[in-house]
Amino acid sequence: MSTLECKGIVKKFGSNEVLHGIDLTLEQGKIYGLIGRNGAGKTTLLSIASGQNPATKGEITVDNLKVWDNQDALDKICFSRELNITAGNQGVGGLKVKDYLKAAQTYFPNYDKALEARLIKEFELDVKKRLSKLSKGMLSMVTIIVALASRAPYTFFDEPVAGLDVVARETFYKIALEEFAESGRTFVISTHIIEEAADIFEEVLFLDTGQIILKENTQELVERVVHVSGKEEDVDAICEGRKVYHVEKIGRSKAATVMLEPGEELKNTPDVTVQPMNLQQIFVAMCGKEA
Repeated sequence: MSTLECKGIVKKFGSNEVLHGIDLTLEQGKIYGLIGRNGAGKTTLLSIASGQNPATKGEITVDNLKVWDNQDALDKICFSRELNITAGNQGVGGLKVKDYLKAAQTYFPNYDKALEARLIKEFELDVKKRLSKLSKGMLSMVTIIVALASRAPYTFFDEPVAGLDVVARETFYKIALEEFAESGRTFVISTHIIEEAADIFEEVLFLDTGQIILKENTQELVERVVHVSGKEEDVDAICEGRKVYHVEKIGRSKAATVMLEPGEELKNTPDVTVQPMNLQQIFVAMCGKEA
């Protein structure tokens, strides 16, 4: 099975270490959700994994090929991120969309022009406009089109729906799922709009302060994590011996987020309330009060 592996990845900017020895394996044919707060290191990790940024320590391989400065490996990876367009028509901003897409074709050996044409139509994108004249949402559409049409076996999306309205976001998720089902590619989607995208994530990665603190099947995670509240002594009894996150106390009452064992169930009692949690609530409990 094809894999992309991060082995002991450390990244420093000067004296500031932003990634702390990350070990991670991405498997062929899965959609991963990469979730973390601002500054957690998501973009840095994806840029290193795609060979756009060198690691301070560690190594990235895809199918046992080193990614850094290796075209055979880089041909298997696409990293889609926000385009930085300067004011006026300088640099990339001066290109028309159609010319930018034509240039993108040269970077990806499996680039699918038919898929590109379909996506242009789906997003109703004017390819005659210059990039500098596009809105933030339209620029996001351009990066999405390149990423999907690249047909790269490993495709990373960094905040792909930034600036898109709800209709365009739904279009992206629908097409991404269709392309995934047809091609068996591996997608990693980094997003702050967690619950909207949760249904398409087969596995979820929580990145917190430069470390992967969780890598789980999304559905199994949601089934295992619950919010427990009630009298302090009763909640403490439930928490004992289990992983517990984000404890709150109000008087003699207590609430906690608790991870159960696989297949384990907790039921409401007269003194304790057990409530399910969605993916966003679980992330907030594990990584801070603000998503």
